[in-house]
Amino acid sequence: MTLLHPDARLIDAATGAELSGVPLREAVHAAVAGFAQLTPGVVFLRTPTTVEAIVRYLGAFEAGRPLALLDPGLPAETLADFVERFEPAAVCGPPLPPDAQPEGLKGYTRRDDEPWERGTELRERGTEPWERGTELWERDTPSSTVPHPELATLLATSGSTGDPKLVRLSRGAVLANTTSIIEALGISGEDVAVSSLPFYYSFGMSVLNTHFAAGATVVVEAGGLVARSFWPAVDRYQVTSLALVPSQYEMLRRLRFDPRRHPSLRTLTQAGGRLRTELVRDFHGRMASVGGRLFVMYGQTEAAPRLTTLPAGRLAEKLGSVGPAVPGGRLTVRLEDGTETTAPGVVGEVLYRGPNVMMGYAETAADLARGDERGGLLETGDLGHLDEEGYLFIDGRLKRFGKVFGVRLNLDDVERLAAATGPGAVAAVAGDDKVVVFVEGATVEQLATRVNELADRLKLHWSGFTMRGVPALPLLSNGKVDYRALESAR
Repeated sequence: MTLLHPDARLIDAATGAELSGVPLREAVHAAVAGFAQLTPGVVFLRTPTTVEAIVRYLGAFEAGRPLALLDPGLPAETLADFVERFEPAAVCGPPLPPDAQPEGLKGYTRRDDEPWERGTELRERGTEPWERGTELWERDTPSSTVPHPELATLLATSGSTGDPKLVRLSRGAVLANTTSIIEALGISGEDVAVSSLPFYYSFGMSVLNTHFAAGATVVVEAGGLVARSFWPAVDRYQVTSLALVPSQYEMLRRLRFDPRRHPSLRTLTQAGGRLRTELVRDFHGRMASVGGRLFVMYGQTEAAPRLTTLPAGRLAEKLGSVGPAVPGGRLTVRLEDGTETTAPGVVGEVLYRGPNVMMGYAETAADLARGDERGGLLETGDLGHLDEEGYLFIDGRLKRFGKVFGVRLNLDDVERLAAATGPGAVAAVAGDDKVVVFVEGATVEQLATRVNELADRLKLHWSGFTMRGVPALPLLSNGKVDYRALESAR
């Protein structure tokens, strides 16, 4: 299987340029040829929301060249750390800021020639909208580490926070999850997706993979949901599906999203964290009113990245669930004594088995040579339970706990209860024998009332909790709550 179906289409919303059929294949083959001219090893692709970045990604996958998809906005010190530890053969992407070079790229030389010559020819013919200004830094001497032959994609585990680990995904894992999601969502050549998520984020990468492999269309619109150009592009190119994380659903609600204004849009998908039950019900109703669908999913980058999908037709009766395992996967719950069960209602750590599980993590270049260390088993670190049909309900994180007056509290439970006390997104972090809850857009008076209600629900004194109003929760580049920033502000 390949990610590039013959009927796949790629549209640049900014210019209206389209790549499909032979021109798209030629562009990808040009990228393949370009990678063949580079020093052997992993390539770091700083991945903006552009047609060029997608073509380079597809080219690397087709060429069997391991590629790390990175946030182009990574701080200079983080990028330098990654380069030092993982010794990439090349670093490619938009021009680096002055503070990122050359200090962060010692032992690398900027190439002023174009290794993708066929791409240059296509650009001159006007058949490929490659951007000018791409910068390529090539390693002067090859790394002593030879990447494992099955290694295909590397993704950072926490967006732009500089987490030291990269997830090692094999070609087989990426293709397995792509096939499963196409089946679970019923993606076909008639579908049109839009770039509502960064491509270096595993959910965004998955949208690319599934739509290209199904022979569908991807519209590249770099502005995001609040850009003036975004929704006109949705209508102009007849976008049928929109993939979003919880913070974006909060934003859509504030924007008073009405699917009747966008008649081509028939599918919403959600992953990247827990979506408040109120919003699940709300957006399910909005889409159902126009004959559309909402799919709630659960994923982790370590699973390339999706583990479950809740069928839209079962959402109302399974409210709160993230669905059964994707085709080819299996879920169990592990208890404290190490035993596993699929019995309904039993809470424990969620385990997933399937062909889409990562090979393992990488912290240094030497790790890139390692083979499969997981054997298809993913220990998710999430607490959850199954129902009688094998549908999964997530109950929290194993490590997301705080203490109030010596009582151990699941911070995800605190967030759910705090969200039920009033409007606005919430996030909870542990303090010194207390829990700090941040609430978007709440007044001082509202916070005073809500902290008492939260304490009552938990049957603890209100002084064990602090509620702080914030204009907006800090977010990582992938749209998830930046808990490290909140812990620093507590």
